[in-house]
Amino acid sequence: MAKGKYSTLREIWAFMRVHKRYWLAPIIIGLLLLGALLVASSGTTAGPLVYTLF
Repeated sequence: MAKGKYSTLREIWAFMRVHKRYWLAPIIIGLLLLGALLVASSGTTAGPLVYTLF
């Protein structure tokens, strides 16, 4: 098991590589970007605008 700051990402990448599930990569990247958008917009005045989109 990988240890460190990015251990979860390394484990997910190892799973995708071993099981040939490369199609999961765009889904995971999209979810990470969506989460970053929600976190970044929650403290701004644009927060209510972003929340109405979802």
